[in-house]
Amino acid sequence: MFDTKIALVLREDLAAWQALNVTAFLTSGIVAQCPEIIGEPYRDRSGTVYNPLSVQPVIVLAADAATMAAIHRRTLERGLRTSLYIEEMFRTGHDAANRAVFADYGPEDARVVGIGMRADKKLVDKITKGARMHP
Repeated sequence: MFDTKIALVLREDLAAWQALNVTAFLTSGIVAQCPEIIGEPYRDRSGTVYNPLSVQPVIVLAADAATMAAIHRRTLERGLRTSLYIEEMFRTGHDAANRAVFADYGPEDARVVGIGMRADKKLVDKITKGARMHP
């Protein structure tokens, strides 16, 4: 049904609150990059209007730290723009602080806890190889 795939990969050792937080942040990054994935508002029978949702399913995967690093490397090698969340961002409290701590790390030393992407299905499958469905 879709030529593209949206995938989020979370490091498998995150606490539940961290996994949910990272999922929300990564998804917001994908929506910002690809606003066309947002559909029309929802209306219930009584006419109450709710926010629009993504028109495309999102797959959530889990991986260990080594696989996360490999997935991150593969996205960089292919020039794929992603949403990325690093461990140090858990210690900040707002966007400016997140961006400041993020800027202190490079691909070789970033402790990636989450990565989100939207691309051609086959490319996403190749990049996320080694990850499995999140429990």
